[in-house]
Amino acid sequence: MAQAPSHTSDTAPQVKLSLQQNAAVRCSAAFALGAGLQKVGKGKDWPPLAERGREFFVRASAQLMDETGMSRDAVGNLVQRKASELAEGDKLDRTMPACLLMLDSSGL
Repeated sequence: MAQAPSHTSDTAPQVKLSLQQNAAVRCSAAFALGAGLQKVGKGKDWPPLAERGREFFVRASAQLMDETGMSRDAVGNLVQRKASELAEGDKLDRTMPACLLMLDSSGL
């Protein structure tokens, strides 16, 4: 039986994301966290993430809004929730290698 869509805080219906869209959200969050860590001298095993990570986030967010109709706020909230999850334990360290591959393959 289908369920009615749940609603986010900005009243946009929650959209079921594809695997690629979920990966883009997860990696956008990972790059934001990684750039923040690099700003305070951590995350030195990763390439610089501030510029490339930000551009990845911008492009991924725009694509997600185009493909799903989500608002900018809804996408931002989704990335923030994913960042909170990745900040727990060693999740960021385990996620970053795949995200770095995704960043490299993006051409940024």
